Amino acid sequence: MGKRFVCERCGNSDERYIGRINGRPYCRKCISFSGEEASFEPKEEKTVNLSLSYSLSRQQKELSDRVLSNFIEGKDTLIYAVCGSGKTEISFAVLGYAMSKGLRVGFALPRRDVVIELFLRLKEAFPSNKIVAVYGGHTSALEGDCVILTTHQLFRYPNYFDLLVMDEVDAFPFKGSDVLLSMFKRSVKGHFVMMSATPSKQLVSSFRAPGKEMLTLHTRFHRHPIPVPTLCLGPPLLQQATIIRKLRQFQKAGKPAFVFVPSIAESESLYRKTSIFCEKGNFVNSKRGGREKIIADFKAGKLNYLITTAVLERGITVKGLQVLICNADSPIYDAASLIQISGRAGRKKDAPDGEVIFFAKTESKGMLDARLEIQRCNMFLPKLLQADKGK
Repeated sequence: MGKRFVCERCGNSDERYIGRINGRPYCRKCISFSGEEASFEPKEEKTVNLSLSYSLSRQQKELSDRVLSNFIEGKDTLIYAVCGSGKTEISFAVLGYAMSKGLRVGFALPRRDVVIELFLRLKEAFPSNKIVAVYGGHTSALEGDCVILTTHQLFRYPNYFDLLVMDEVDAFPFKGSDVLLSMFKRSVKGHFVMMSATPSKQLVSSFRAPGKEMLTLHTRFHRHPIPVPTLCLGPPLLQQATIIRKLRQFQKAGKPAFVFVPSIAESESLYRKTSIFCEKGNFVNSKRGGREKIIADFKAGKLNYLITTAVLERGITVKGLQVLICNADSPIYDAASLIQISGRAGRKKDAPDGEVIFFAKTESKGMLDARLEIQRCNMFLPKLLQADKGK
């Protein structure tokens, strides 16, 4: 027997996904990942000026310092922090340090929309450095002081990053993809920082190994509790009628709202119904043309509400946002996704409250577990506030 074929790019050795052309094997799992790879031009130390219009909380600063020291000591770090805790800001110090040393720095996320959002934030935070965004259809520049990219673009960076920060490790399409995980590992030359509000038990367990550390942050930076979802149980028609009533209430109060639905078809169908009774709305999904413009209009206050699929589950912060989840008992929603969606509400310091409602026919295990986990995290807040008073 010949030597067993193992794909150099994604590590696949399963014969079911191995094809052959003229007797030569190739991998069908990652064949779609093709294109130019980054070069290895030498980098030099440079000045880094971190520009923030706010200060980190005491806990954020403590974790930021720890992440930096771990990197210097050669350790990988997992930041397990609730939605709205400021995970991204916790990574700024280590990003700045690595850029100042002329190291190859990357920040990976599963979703294109969040990459674009983060790119703009990091350009403001590091105004003197070259920040580059790489995602599908936007690959003309592959190198900079810091590369912000989707996980699908990691194939362009084999054995490249001295520091790779990755947020939303629990999100689709990275979650459950052995190909993307292999590409992540293959791209890391040095060390990495992973961040998640809902890490899997397997991931948490892996950071108990030597050379790794998990850091936790169970409270939001503004020291207010995470809104606990309420339930509205009933048949679909009752759900839709109540959603319309709530949207009209929010509109009168000047509060923007997201209405999450499980599928593209439902986003279009529900919007047709709500638009009859609720003005200045729109819908977005992964197939919707002009999505970026619609989201920008919503942020600018030109729209009162958006019907959305999971494309807006993460990475977007809107002041005063209210969150409604239609068919929350759908199998597509596990506890992790419901926690992430709920975490869209109350993220701003000057608007820390928000209403979150699960609409469903029955209460699913995911709904129950999501509410319990949010309540558990909120239990840490009184102790933290007491500790702050003592300082």
